[in-house]
Amino acid sequence: MGENFSKRPIIIGVTGGSGSGKTSVSRAILNHFPKHAIMMLEQDSYYKDQSNMPFEKRLETNYDHPFAFDTDLLISHLEKLLNYEAIDKPVYDYAAHTRSKEVYHQEPKEVIILEGILILEDKRLRDLMDIKVYVDTDDDIRIIRRIKRDIQERGRTLDSVIDQYLSVVKPMYHQFIEPTKRYADIIVPEGGENKVAIDLIATKVASILRMRGLEI
Repeated sequence: MGENFSKRPIIIGVTGGSGSGKTSVSRAILNHFPKHAIMMLEQDSYYKDQSNMPFEKRLETNYDHPFAFDTDLLISHLEKLLNYEAIDKPVYDYAAHTRSKEVYHQEPKEVIILEGILILEDKRLRDLMDIKVYVDTDDDIRIIRRIKRDIQERGRTLDSVIDQYLSVVKPMYHQFIEPTKRYADIIVPEGGENKVAIDLIATKVASILRMRGLEI
């Protein structure tokens, strides 16, 4: 038992609001280690399958609410990865607002970065993590980033982005995401631009790997 635990992969949880820079932080950590030893698992891949619902009903989904995620499946996949078993990660089809029939085959790695807006909301997920990181960025910066992204990459109109932010994204952030900050081991201001915080996290990960006898 002790042998298995000491050798088990490390899970780093990286969370924050939409546009906070959590993906940049995750990728910065990823770049500190050889690609064969580290992987990313996005909570967004685990939105619930809505294929049993009519399309019009799927459009009403609140993607910023804990109920939008299939957390049980995510936990079961993490437990497999912790046992060095491969998983078939779901692929979400945002155009159809449901899970795709495709899956992505993911081999286990020694370091797992779990990234998503609500990964610290469920205690079962928190208990699987070795390091919990909250990326803390001002609301005005986050809305500007979201506007630029949704208009440039997703073909949205300015009005639709602002309406969604004010009616769903902002209230859900303050109700569900921001309160999870208290569970974080490390709070990172300025996202991926904070080189000192990234270096500290990478150093901590490397020390845990060495303690567990895992070479990177």
